[in-house]
Amino acid sequence: MNVKTVTINGKRLSNSIHELSQFGQNDGGGLDRTTFTDSELKARDWLKEQLSKLNVHVHTDEAANIWGKRVGQKKRSIVCGSHIDTVPNGGKFDGALGVLIGLEILRTLEENEIETEHDVELVSFSAEEPNPFGLSTFGSRAMAGKLTAEQIKGVRNADGMRLIDALERAGGNAAQFDHCVRRENDLLAYLEVHIEQGKRLIDAQVPLGIVTGITGIYREELTIKGVPNHAGTTVMTDRTDALVAAAELILAVKNVCTDFPKAELVGTVGQIHVLPNATNIIPGEVVLAVEIRGEKTEDLQKVQQELQEKKAYVETTYGVQIETKVRLNQAPVAMSENVMTVMERQAEIGGFPTMRLGSMAGHDAAHMASLTSAGMIFVPSVAGKSHCPEEESKMEDIEKAANVCLRTLLEIDREGGSM
Repeated sequence: MNVKTVTINGKRLSNSIHELSQFGQNDGGGLDRTTFTDSELKARDWLKEQLSKLNVHVHTDEAANIWGKRVGQKKRSIVCGSHIDTVPNGGKFDGALGVLIGLEILRTLEENEIETEHDVELVSFSAEEPNPFGLSTFGSRAMAGKLTAEQIKGVRNADGMRLIDALERAGGNAAQFDHCVRRENDLLAYLEVHIEQGKRLIDAQVPLGIVTGITGIYREELTIKGVPNHAGTTVMTDRTDALVAAAELILAVKNVCTDFPKAELVGTVGQIHVLPNATNIIPGEVVLAVEIRGEKTEDLQKVQQELQEKKAYVETTYGVQIETKVRLNQAPVAMSENVMTVMERQAEIGGFPTMRLGSMAGHDAAHMASLTSAGMIFVPSVAGKSHCPEEESKMEDIEKAANVCLRTLLEIDREGGSM
């Protein structure tokens, strides 16, 4: 078998995408397969069943990450994967595509009797998406040593369920949680295929994106404290309205980010809680969830400074108090130049145009990059849609990405030490 010409089975991959999409499907055609729910647990069982049919070692680690290892001659691993949990009413490609391509690569290696120098592993990470327990990229953070057993103690969802109980249901082990950490010398490379979740590739009519890096994400919770009072008897000049002040801050986030000279610097206020939230009471307190994303740490810091000045202005102008709690401060992460170069070379051999671009969404690859050389391939998203039932990518593009991922893996396997 000439490994330079080996290809994945596109029809089989398409069938796998369809089969996995049955778990958690709602009446509107979207997927409700959030972390550790019954539908996600059934999807996990399906994946483990598929792996059990192959000549691989299947296990679930302490963070409930699912692994399938195909043993090579050398013990350092090349890992492919992503996640199978979804956002509420999500689509069938986000995350799942990377896992299913990893599964298809294992199938292709086995049926073509290709012996690799290194172990090849598929991973399906737990809880990549934001979830009811408030810990996204859960499995990859744990594996990278960035989330510890101590940090998950006492964590519950809105219904009061303990995270450690949900973890155990999924096959994890809260008591031994820290044992899931992998060492840098265990791994040779990490490869992930993902939908772009934007329109840059579609607009450029390019079938493959080579990801240069993953956006930094800064999140803070702002509590604006005013004075609740009667909405009928308090004249306008006597009001300290927390919601009016919050509206000024929401516009400030929009304006500061719009005026920033880089299009890939974005800001969002995605969550608002108003107290007491009554028609005839002036709002006394508002809590905002603010998120800023950008390619460079200095860009994020500049925007944070501008917003800090806006907060001071709002406090003075509206007579409110603003408390800030930082919820996430994740620095931008660069992908491996070596891996990007291999991906581009293999795409060129296959005759597939590529385009380098940064990821404006967070991914497990950001944490894997702290352990090994990491690379991502983006597949165009039709109409740029994601996190919705209309999420779609063309199979012809998916097959190109899968074949480039396979051949990248095989080149890295051959060249080994140069990574």
